[in-house]
Amino acid sequence: MIACVARKKVEMIYEVVVGVEVHAQLRTRSKMFCGCGTTFGLSANSQTCPVCLGLPGTLPVINKAAVEMAVRAGLALNCTIGANNRFARKNYFYPDSPKGYQISQYESPICEHGWIEIAVGDGKKRVRIRRAHLEEDAGKNVHETGTSGSRVDLNRAGTPLLEIVTEPDMRSADEVVAYLKGLRDILMYLEVCDGNMDEGSFRCEPNLSIRPLGQKEFGTKVELKNINSFKFVKDAIEYEIKRQTKVLNEGGKIQQETRLWNLDRGETAVMRSKEEAHDYRYFPDPDLVPLKLDKDWIEGFRGTVPELPAERAARFATEYKLPEYDAGVLTASKGIADYFESCVKLFNQPKTVSNWVMGELTRELNNSGTDVSASPVSPERLVSLLQMVDKGTVSLKVAREIFPEIYASGKTPEQIVQEKGLTQVSDEGALEKIIDEVLAKNPVQVAQFKEGKQQVLGFLVGQVMKASGGKANPGKVNELLKKKLGA
Repeated sequence: MIACVARKKVEMIYEVVVGVEVHAQLRTRSKMFCGCGTTFGLSANSQTCPVCLGLPGTLPVINKAAVEMAVRAGLALNCTIGANNRFARKNYFYPDSPKGYQISQYESPICEHGWIEIAVGDGKKRVRIRRAHLEEDAGKNVHETGTSGSRVDLNRAGTPLLEIVTEPDMRSADEVVAYLKGLRDILMYLEVCDGNMDEGSFRCEPNLSIRPLGQKEFGTKVELKNINSFKFVKDAIEYEIKRQTKVLNEGGKIQQETRLWNLDRGETAVMRSKEEAHDYRYFPDPDLVPLKLDKDWIEGFRGTVPELPAERAARFATEYKLPEYDAGVLTASKGIADYFESCVKLFNQPKTVSNWVMGELTRELNNSGTDVSASPVSPERLVSLLQMVDKGTVSLKVAREIFPEIYASGKTPEQIVQEKGLTQVSDEGALEKIIDEVLAKNPVQVAQFKEGKQQVLGFLVGQVMKASGGKANPGKVNELLKKKLGA
């Protein structure tokens, strides 16, 4: 008889390797190679011309503003700007590409060898940017439920994009999200991209593989598409890590392919096998001459790069003595950071201003779907309310309660306080009268306090506040009560 000994299955430990491609739509008024507009949401095919429709005999002309934006972005991303670069044709057939090719850059991109830093745990990590190149966007296939076919909207065809490609430097979904948020913030600070993921202005495609921990060679990569939020980026990557781990542990092989994120099912699904560069048969576009950029012209844009989010957050932490968390939240949006600094110039209490901007103001902006640039509560109006609290004109509780009305009505804090009779009572004579009445009605608590039960003071303060309709100045109430009780 042969004894069989069951062996415990040992699962391999894998390391995830991720690089990311981002397509950032540049905020130009016209398309990359023609004069058609780039406004989002107009009726289908209303922003087209013979050039972006790919009609025979048409010739493209490079959009100078797009080139300038690409240079500014490249400088902000610590890239080397190519003085000599050119456009190429990326050949493929798809209904949303009427020419049968996409004008892009291949061998000579406009930006190369950059990097940005992201926060990882308590430290920083540098994510290298391999290249950033200019190209035109494709159109959009519209699949309508209940119809027998699909339609093509070419409004987006020819819109200028900056494709930003990283090295495979990220090792987790959280690192990818941190990189994408950091990159998006930088592009929005530069005002070269509006960062709207829902409208497709900022599209990301992670390229992910896994390998046994300690192995140097990369595994087979899979590209993920159809992801329009940072949450879905995290979800899709974490799902794909589990899927690939399961395949390898069961003895299978990972196929190089493009997979779509299915939000409803919470999983990725095969879209197509992944193409290689040679499949696109790149060659220089014969209709566009090489693009030569003067070095002095390039350097002239360096001074136009604003203080970027990471630098501004560091300054907020040191100059305004803010916690790192506050500094990071405030500087993620240039508009919010500008609003905060406008307030601090008028009311030099940075932490108080930070609390209100991150709390009450941001909540109302989010609820109403309003950008801070269109906030009905200006920095001057918020400061006016904070000064009223600081002077004791109104209590902090009242200020917080009336802020939504200030936001919604367009009235000043002073108007609302006056109309509602919310001015805080600080007059000692008026307060003493209320306090005397409260003490007379609560002899038991007065006796308990005098016997050493200090916590009773809070009860008595509450009774005075109640009797005053919440208008009494709490600080004055505490001070007068202690005096009356001989504390």
